[in-house]
Amino acid sequence: MKIKRIVAPVLLVAAVVLSACGDQQAPDTESRPNIVFVLLDDVRYDDIIDHPFIELPNIQRLANEGASFRQFFTSAPLCSPSRAVFMTGQYPHRNGIVDNGERAEQSHRIVTFPKLLQDSGYRTGFFGKWHMGHADDSPRPGFDRWVSFVGQGVYLDPEMNIDGVTSHASGYMTDILTDHAVSFIDEADETPFLAFIAHKASHPEIHPNYVRTFPPAAGDEDLYTGEPLNRSPSWQASTAGKPALERPVDYSDPRSPEGGLPDDIILNRLRMLSAVDRGLGRLIDILETKQLLDDTVFVVTSDQGFFYGEFGLAQERRLAYEPSIHIPLIIRYPEKVSAGTHPDALVSNVDIAPTMMALGGAKIPDDLDGYSMAPLLDGSALQIREDFLIEYYSDEVFPRIQNMGYQALRTGRYKYIRYSELKDMDELYDLESDPYELDNLLPNRAPSGLAEQLAARINAQDRGASLQNKPIHHQVSNSPSN
Repeated sequence: MKIKRIVAPVLLVAAVVLSACGDQQAPDTESRPNIVFVLLDDVRYDDIIDHPFIELPNIQRLANEGASFRQFFTSAPLCSPSRAVFMTGQYPHRNGIVDNGERAEQSHRIVTFPKLLQDSGYRTGFFGKWHMGHADDSPRPGFDRWVSFVGQGVYLDPEMNIDGVTSHASGYMTDILTDHAVSFIDEADETPFLAFIAHKASHPEIHPNYVRTFPPAAGDEDLYTGEPLNRSPSWQASTAGKPALERPVDYSDPRSPEGGLPDDIILNRLRMLSAVDRGLGRLIDILETKQLLDDTVFVVTSDQGFFYGEFGLAQERRLAYEPSIHIPLIIRYPEKVSAGTHPDALVSNVDIAPTMMALGGAKIPDDLDGYSMAPLLDGSALQIREDFLIEYYSDEVFPRIQNMGYQALRTGRYKYIRYSELKDMDELYDLESDPYELDNLLPNRAPSGLAEQLAARINAQDRGASLQNKPIHHQVSNSPSN
């Protein structure tokens, strides 16, 4: 089935669209797959997909033998909220994890897909950065095995919480987490398992006085030296037409240097991925040794992206621009996923929880905002949604983006950013003609009625209403820019 394209403000989906989450039923399955879910930290889509010089052979193998999604995004480009969205299948305004504040107590209460898989018979393990709560690294509900650490942790010789007992580990964090995950998989019997590996890489190492470093593993320090970095048209682009970013900037904060991240930091971030890739190779090896690889849903993704100098931004993340929200999603599962495919469907991390539950045969709750991607994986649907929400609730971490909390809507063609506190500073982009978000159509150059329609869809989703099967009605324009 082909998607019909029309000359109009919004591209309507002319493909199979699922009903609301409450109507989804988990399939009856004769065999339930294992799941290895690898969540990276601050890794952009173009850090690992079609990169001109980075060498990640195991990630490339998983992509070659599975599906690499071209349009996968986070609905919350900030650590704690994004992780909660992945885990719950709910937007931040629904699950309540809206910022990086002290959310430990709440994170013990949220209903996660690992807990529901555990309830349905899965053996579950969590290995890595939980980061919903800064001081509490105690085991969360839903996991038979727990390997984590306080807050952001450290890369070298970390203190770990192993099933509720504090111990000190020696070595590099990425390798330590891989060791524990491999041991967990090695113990597998006939019971299906979920291994959720949440790497610290490539998050900054945090030091006093706002100093941040990005330490590669030993031996990787000189990788890619001298390689030229790609520069997109938005790199150090003018902020004209973006009133929120045109406000005066104090560049004394070392996390937000003028012009964005220095090249050596970008290269170190890319170097850190080599240890991740070697760890993926070890996970693949243990699955092959136990003859479980083809019976396993193997997922690689990230919580959010990172700015490399787009509009002069650096470590701020948080904002709704593409480098921050566009993230990789690779899924290998030969039973359902054709090798080497590149789905174009618009999907969000809010869709991950129902997808994992559908594949694992667990009952899908009726209070989710996400939709199972299973029909996309087996080719029975081309689309499951028209749009998704992006949410950020303003914090005080980065002076440059004070009061820039927002709710945004991204469709296949448009992005509308509605700031909660900043008045008359909203942004609307036609991503079809302006993929780098250089030209804000607001306040007076947007197609008639478009901003109002997109705002109405934000309002409806904020109330929890399902908008599937409710296309936007609009006035057709003959303008070639539309």
